[in-house]
Amino acid sequence: MTKAELIAEIANKTGIEKVAVQATVEAFMETVKESLTNNENVYLRGFGSFIVKHRAEKTGRNISKNKTIIIPAHYIPSFKPSKSFVNDVKKNVK
Repeated sequence: MTKAELIAEIANKTGIEKVAVQATVEAFMETVKESLTNNENVYLRGFGSFIVKHRAEKTGRNISKNKTIIIPAHYIPSFKPSKSFVNDVKKNVK
């Protein structure tokens, strides 16, 4: 499902205009991005958590040049679904 399809589906289910739904979805995504950028996790009960994970420095290889490289420590965004979300997907996906 694309963002446009998501917006259309929400508009159909709620009866709200697509323009208003789009503005709300965009504001939600921007707020989540800003929170994660500020190292603040976002918890949505019954859905999941948007969290910031720390990746330690590690050694990697550039196989085309056969060289060892150091990958520096960094942070990445991550999503962890809630237990009820995981259970619903397990039961209903065919």
